[in-house]
Parts: sequence; structure tokens; C-alpha cells
Amino acid sequence: MARQPKKKLRVAFIGAGGIAGTHMRCYAEMADVEMVAMADVSRAAMEKWAQQHGIAGSFTDYHQMLSKVKPDAVSVCTPNGLHASATIAALRAGAHVIVEKPMAMNAREAEAMIRAAKQARRKLVIGFQQRFDPKAQFIRRAVEDGALGQVLFGRVQALRRRGIPNWGVFGRKDLQGGGPLIDIGVHVLEVTHYVMGSPRPVLASGGAWTYIGNRKSDVVCQWPNWDHKTYTVEDLAVGQIRFDNGAVIHIESSFAAHIQENVWNFQLMGEKGGATWDPPVLARDQHGTMVNTSPGWLPKADFGGIFGAKMRNFVEHALYDAPTLAPAEHGLMVQKMLDALYASAEQGREVKIR
Repeated sequence: MARQPKKKLRVAFIGAGGIAGTHMRCYAEMADVEMVAMADVSRAAMEKWAQQHGIAGSFTDYHQMLSKVKPDAVSVCTPNGLHASATIAALRAGAHVIVEKPMAMNAREAEAMIRAAKQARRKLVIGFQQRFDPKAQFIRRAVEDGALGQVLFGRVQALRRRGIPNWGVFGRKDLQGGGPLIDIGVHVLEVTHYVMGSPRPVLASGGAWTYIGNRKSDVVCQWPNWDHKTYTVEDLAVGQIRFDNGAVIHIESSFAAHIQENVWNFQLMGEKGGATWDPPVLARDQHGTMVNTSPGWLPKADFGGIFGAKMRNFVEHALYDAPTLAPAEHGLMVQKMLDALYASAEQGREVKIR
């Protein structure tokens, strides 16, 4: 239950698309939050949310919104290409910020965001909801308790057989920074890295290919008729990341791949045991026997549940100075991994991560 606040957290939004609506639905459930304004180039998008949530201020220029409204906190819900500029502007205006994943287009932007937060003495949180999943927390506790021993290897999979988005700008590298790796792969990568204890990445090797999304397709699929003419991102990306403690992560991510079915999962292998995220299982040797252990009960872990937990954690962090599960420094490490995997794919060689 939320504490009784000395004041409500006055929240504004930069970006009024679908993900902003999800933020709003979460905030609407919180007695210690007041949604005060939003900024977007689309007035129609803002009118929808204004009517639904009673948000008074609507601006087509977020700089003007920040100056006039002076919110306590801002949800940055723009395409990836605007994450850094919007976040830095909000921080400099004196607001705490939660920015949706990925943190930025590249690590250089992410570092500038962290500098801005430190200079403004404001809090910066990254929208990594998968680490709030009760299944992930179960495995995280097992790792912390030493049940797996030293974690040696993580296998990350965020694979769609044919799931190219036919909305938004997800196929445009200039606005998103990449395709499935930076859009959906980041979700499973961040939670795997977090559960492993967030070691520092040092080397990466990757490959990326485009062979379906950039051409017209008549194949029956969930989201047909995407804009293949503006599609400049990869269909499939794979790679390997090595960390300073000797551990390795292998990642596979796709919008379109010739696989039997979609996969959304991670697996850990350690010196004393292993773990799988979904279903949550620990694999260990006990009493001279190979034993698989699963929890008897965990809280429900649907999208709304983990997203709501993410948003509540941000409010607790901003309003009550509670710890955050998704600090900007974690976002930067994940961004460096993504950058290095893309760079390796382009250069055809292993890349150092600094």
C-alpha cells in the first residue's frame, strides 16, 4: 500500500502514443499521482487521453510544456530517436524521468542523459518492466542466495516467426536505431543481465540480416501489410556478449525468422545449478539426484501487472526516495551491449565494449 504523501507527484508526458496510454492507466490507479500535462505533435492523440484521464495541459512543444507546467516527473514515451533530447530537457527543467526502453539510440546519448541527471540532481529510471516479473524475481533470489553458484552462461531469446509491426516507426533505423534486437530483444536481454547480477560487458560479437521485412509479402501473419518500402532494420539478429566476470550471454532476436513458433525466454547455466524463466524452474543436483524445482505459487505476471509494478517503483523512487530496480546505469550497460552487437554485425568482427 502506498504511503500517505506529503504532496502528489505531478506527472507530465512527452509523447502521447500507445505506450503513454499504458503509463497513464497505471498512474490513474495511484492516489499520490496527478497527471498534469502532455506534449505531442498530434493534437488528436492528446485529445483522446485528455478526455479519458482529465489531463488539462496539451502542448505541441515539450519545451513549452516543461517551462509552463514545471512537472515533478516526466514519462518519456517517444520513439527511440527522441529519448535522449526529451529526457535531458525534462531533467534540466527539474523533473525526475522515467524513459521507455531502450534508454537511447546509442551509448553516447545514454551517457549524456546520465550526466544531465547528475547535474540536475534528479532521478532517471529506465522502463525495464521484465525485471519486475515474479518469475524473474524468483530466479534473481536464487542467484543471490548462491543456488546456481557462479553463473557462467545465459541464453536470451526474443523471437517472432512473423511479427513485423505494421504501426509506428519500428521498421525505420533512423528513428529507432535498429529492429528486433533494440525493440524486443532488449526486454529479455535486460532481465537476463539483471538476474545475473548486472556484470560489466567487455566484448561482443554479432550478426544481423534483413531478408523478409524489406519486400512485399502475401504470407498470412498476425500483422500484415507493414511498410516494406521504409523498412531499414534487421529481421534477425544474434550475438554473444562476454562480461568482466567471465560469463557469457548468447542472444537471438527476430521480427521475422523461419522458426516453428515464437519464443520469449531466457536460460541460465551456473556451476551449481541452472534456471529457466518460463516456466520458472531451477535445475540442480540434490541428494545424489538431478532435481528440477519450481515454485508452488507466484503472483500473476501478465503485462499489466509487471508494467504497473514498474510504474509504481518509479513513483516510490521519485516521491519517497525508495530504491529503483532499473537505474540509468543498468540502461547504459544494456545500451553498450546493443551498440556493440550492431557494430560487430556491420564490421564482421568482435568488438570491445568500453
